[in-house]
Amino acid sequence: MVDRLAVEKPDKRALLWVNDHDEERLFTFKEIKDFSDRAANMLSSLGIKKGDKVMLILKRHYEFWISVIALHKIGAIAIPATHLLTKKDIVYRNNAADVKMIIATSDDDLKKHVEAAESESPTLEHKMIVGEQRKGWLNYWDEMEKAEAGWTRPCGKDATQNEDIMLLYFTSGTTGMPKMVAQNYLYPLGHIVTAVYWHNADPEGIHLTIADTGWAKSAWGKLYGQWLAETCVFVYDMDRFDPDKMLRKIADCKVTTFCAPPTMYRYFIKEDLTKYDLSALKYVTIAGEPLNPEVFYQFKDATGMKLMEIYGQTEMVVTVGNFIWMEPRPGSMGKPNPCFDVDIINEVGEPCDSGETGEIVVRTDKGVPEGMFMGYYRDEERTKQTWSNNIYHTGDVAWRDEDGYYWYVGRTDDVIKSSGYRIGPFEVESALMEHPAVLETAITGVPHEDRGQIVKATVVLAKGYEPTEELKKQLQDHVKKTTAPYKYPRIVEFVKEMPKTISGKIRRVELREQDAKRNLKET
Repeated sequence: MVDRLAVEKPDKRALLWVNDHDEERLFTFKEIKDFSDRAANMLSSLGIKKGDKVMLILKRHYEFWISVIALHKIGAIAIPATHLLTKKDIVYRNNAADVKMIIATSDDDLKKHVEAAESESPTLEHKMIVGEQRKGWLNYWDEMEKAEAGWTRPCGKDATQNEDIMLLYFTSGTTGMPKMVAQNYLYPLGHIVTAVYWHNADPEGIHLTIADTGWAKSAWGKLYGQWLAETCVFVYDMDRFDPDKMLRKIADCKVTTFCAPPTMYRYFIKEDLTKYDLSALKYVTIAGEPLNPEVFYQFKDATGMKLMEIYGQTEMVVTVGNFIWMEPRPGSMGKPNPCFDVDIINEVGEPCDSGETGEIVVRTDKGVPEGMFMGYYRDEERTKQTWSNNIYHTGDVAWRDEDGYYWYVGRTDDVIKSSGYRIGPFEVESALMEHPAVLETAITGVPHEDRGQIVKATVVLAKGYEPTEELKKQLQDHVKKTTAPYKYPRIVEFVKEMPKTISGKIRRVELREQDAKRNLKET
């Protein structure tokens, strides 16, 4: 599609890249084709061929887009990864996937971790760096200058097939080492729904999804569906997230459609949004974690725009969503993507009635939809545990209302069982988010001798509030009034920041581990 658009619409904007140092690059589809052609030739000259694994650790550098398209042209397997990896992480990934080459940013200490991992990575043949000259590394742009222009698509056995692996994503669960999610060459087609029917991407507009390229969310919002929809991808190569700087970039660069995780919207609504000219912004979406209704209402009051939430996983594309023809119900994930046969089942595998809580599953007895993963690479046992008898188990708990809207409760291992009650963390978090003192919160269960578990709230306070016993009591009382009283947090802990993944998700598993070490008691 990139090459086709390069011929039919060579001057059409494909990628607008900016950073915090007043640098800016605009790439047309013709330029993306030409650069990716050259990169494909460069990689081929180094012996990279169909089926070889290349790990891309490039933050938000524009070299990521050039490189990933080049790898797809060759038929090599791209492994996007975060720049926060340490030596141990890199050794594990190199050996689990037989990584042959790493293309990495020169930022931070990443290059040192890659070098330290090299002696324990027997399949690694090449290290390539972007941004500096470094001994023992190939320099990206030096090698690009040597490469030939133009690319001839492979034929016969060297040509890519729909069923070939295109991408491998390492995704972490609550236990064990990260698993490898394999996606084939039909995966991008699944993201037509993402870009067209959820993001509402405008072919003449500019789309921004806040995501590091090491996270699968970048494939959702910064590449496949957006270019299939012919919209321009906006990339802000930021040093760190700053809500004021981000809002200024959105305003100055005339972003038309926008997506971010709830964490960032929580920071946005604490800013004075009237300071920014957001007149170009027409549509806003949200994903990554459940959306608290209070965030929805505050953002809508400030901008007039409704946050359109969806649900999905690294293993799939948009599975349940608030699509462009729907009226969102704040706090609801929306309705199933028509391409997926989605259901909610109880503990014995029977479909749940309206209002009944159960696990979200995808049925595949009538076929596997485009955008659904092939399985966990080199881990048949884990694949069978998750996906067997034509039922894929998401591990997420929800309920469905009488109109077919899905409402998130939590992960199967996040649901709190206290004195015979099943308490979903999301409802308690949403109640706390209504209080002006709360910037962020996470609800977890703490073991209790008599009750089994009790509810604990970890809270990051908004500006202007100080942690006090009186405030704890206020928050507890607020939850009692907002939800069923038995759901209130019997433990409230104030922290300066939450442990998070690179994608911005709060790591509740880490909070639980910290509590277990401290043997927290009810206060």
